[in-house]
Formats: sequence, structure tokens, C-alpha cells
Amino acid sequence: MKKLLTVVLMAGALMVANNKANAQQKIGYVSLNEIIMSMPEAKKADSSLQQYQAALVESAKEKQASFEEKAQKFIIDSAKMTQAVKDVQRKNLQALSQELAGEEQRIQQELQKRQDELTEPIQKKAMDAIAATAKENGYGYVFVKEQLIVYPPADDLAPLVKKKLGIK
Repeated sequence: MKKLLTVVLMAGALMVANNKANAQQKIGYVSLNEIIMSMPEAKKADSSLQQYQAALVESAKEKQASFEEKAQKFIIDSAKMTQAVKDVQRKNLQALSQELAGEEQRIQQELQKRQDELTEPIQKKAMDAIAATAKENGYGYVFVKEQLIVYPPADDLAPLVKKKLGIK
């Protein structure tokens, strides 16, 4: 009977100790945007994206100039054309005009796709560094700083994460 009582008391003590240990998990936060913006890879990706945007805009300008040139040529040469040739030329110009009308939207879609391609590995690297830093320093929970209203300055993991990533 004494042994049973001792085992029950020991089990209860272990359960209480375990609950207290779980209640003592550290909570931290980090500014994901700050981490990503300070990474050299993000600066390279931004530069690459700007170059890509400039190339897309230049291509659109060339298409616009080509359209205007063809339209001007049509206006000048239309007096010499038969009605059938005029109809074909008009349809071609209308198709080019419609293509140009959707060009801005196409550029935005291409830019978004390219941005996603460039930032996905950077975000993954930042998230992996945050997770590793939290684990190494005993943090059970890490929140995104921008989503918090109140937070203590001591639990900001940004300096530790930057150190892990080799960022000064």
C-alpha cells in the first residue's frame, strides 16, 4: 500500500513538473520584412526585378512604335489599296491594338511571376534561419512582429537571426 501511494505521488509530482515546464516556454517575435530586406539576396533580387521590368517596358514601347508605324503606313498607302487589302490591313491593326491594350496587364503578371520566383528562396532561407534560431535559443513560439500590438523589447529575435545569416 505504501508503494502504491509512493508511485501515485511520484506520478502526480512528475505531471505537475511537466505542466510547469510546458508553461515556461519562451515566446519571441521577429520582423520578417526587416530580416528579408537586410539580406544581400533580397537586394540582388530587387535589382534583377528592376532590370526585368525595364526590359518588359522597352519591349512594350517597341511594340507601340511598330503599331504606330504600321498605322501611319496604312493611312498613307490606303488610297492605293483595294478594299480587300484595306480590310485585311484594318483587321491586322485592330489585332495589334488589342494586343497593346493588354500589354500593361501582361507586364504586371510577368513581373509578379518573376518576383515570386526570386523571393521564394529568400523567404525560405529567412524562415529556416528563424526556426533554427528559435530552436537553438529555446523559443517555443515565434510571432511576426508586424502582427503584434504589444511586445517586450527583450524577445526580439531579429539580431540573433541576422547573426545566424551573417548579416551585420
